[in-house]
Amino acid sequence: MKNIVIKFLILLFLVDGSVLLANEHQSSLVVENSGEEKFKSKGMGEMVVDFLKTTGVVALTNPKIPENIKEEDKDMYVFHQTWGRIIMFGVVFLLFYLAIAKGFEPLLLLPIAFGGLLANIPVADIAGAHGFLGVIYQAGLANELFPIIIFMGVGAMTDFAPLLSNPKTALLGGAAQFGIFATLVGAVVLSDMGVVDFTLKQASAISIIGGADGPTSIFIAAKLAPEILGAIAVASYSYMAMVPIIQPPIMKALTTEKERKIKMTTLRHVSRMEKLVFPIVVLMLAVLVLPESTPLIGAFMFGNFLKESGVVERLNNTLQNSLINITTIFLGLGVGSKLEADQFLVPQTLFIMVLGVIAFSVGTAAGILMAKLMNLFPGNKINPLIGSAGVSAVPMAARVSNKVGMEYDRTNMLLMHAMGPNVAGVIGSAVAAGVLISIFN
Repeated sequence: MKNIVIKFLILLFLVDGSVLLANEHQSSLVVENSGEEKFKSKGMGEMVVDFLKTTGVVALTNPKIPENIKEEDKDMYVFHQTWGRIIMFGVVFLLFYLAIAKGFEPLLLLPIAFGGLLANIPVADIAGAHGFLGVIYQAGLANELFPIIIFMGVGAMTDFAPLLSNPKTALLGGAAQFGIFATLVGAVVLSDMGVVDFTLKQASAISIIGGADGPTSIFIAAKLAPEILGAIAVASYSYMAMVPIIQPPIMKALTTEKERKIKMTTLRHVSRMEKLVFPIVVLMLAVLVLPESTPLIGAFMFGNFLKESGVVERLNNTLQNSLINITTIFLGLGVGSKLEADQFLVPQTLFIMVLGVIAFSVGTAAGILMAKLMNLFPGNKINPLIGSAGVSAVPMAARVSNKVGMEYDRTNMLLMHAMGPNVAGVIGSAVAAGVLISIFN
């Protein structure tokens, strides 16, 4: 019996040993096939050091330089990964301050700024091709989906009554588009002089920033210059949010105190039939004359037609509220993903920002000067302040016109009057985009 037990134990030992050897052999094969080193035990100190190497602090102070980077690009790469990220953190915190403390279009600024904050976090690669910000950007901005949905929602929230009751204010919206074409010419001249290096298509896409219309800017950039879409989107939405900062100094510089106190006459009543027919007429004109503009104008008029029909209140409420709010969140984060230091702190993007603010300023000034010109003719006087609402930052520009007017006369309500050129500006910028795409695409 004793011999049987001893033989059994010896056999068990041999079997276990062969299994262990087989496992070791299999592990060594896996290691050899994968090319990875065998696991080595580490002490607590080594593990802490290895952990610290993966922290954001180390990534910001001592970034790992890729092997395939050119020698002349190393310094700029290190700057973008270190001080560049820190500078962008400062930029997004400034945007937080403007949105929360100053109330400058928080619906736009907060998602954009937070997207910029996430995009500049080292190591995580949140804005990369497989990061969630990168996925959002590709899913809605690169293919023009988000701008179309935004235009539907804006159409559902728009009342064309101020424009229909005083059609001549459409001239103010048209005049404000002068900034787009003036900037196009300016960008081409600067390129010919060698100051900047933009193609004609890129200059066309940049110039649309003068309309202060983010969705339109994204739409035309995706068509003509997708390589600079991110920079154009950032510039356009930044200036839309900065309307309360940029416009008032221009408005006050080009008007007298007497002009700012002009009170406009009460708007006439607009019938329901007029409101129903108008979006269809505008869309058909776009189809016949400028088909390239129909995606934006069609979405805009679709949203407005649902609103004015009065029979699809559920759809109208969805467009005005949940759908446009959800899209705004994703669009803001997608735009913010392009606030990465290595994409934003480059000469090309900075030139786009400069040209964009010039375009926006020229458009604002053109609308005001058109109103002053119209006042030279007989008829009811127009307060030139509403000319600044001709840019298509709706309804931000109209609110700014009203606010500046009330600074000089608390009883002078200009909001509804300013909505006429503001709505005309939305249509005007879409038409301008269609013209540029038709010519240069």
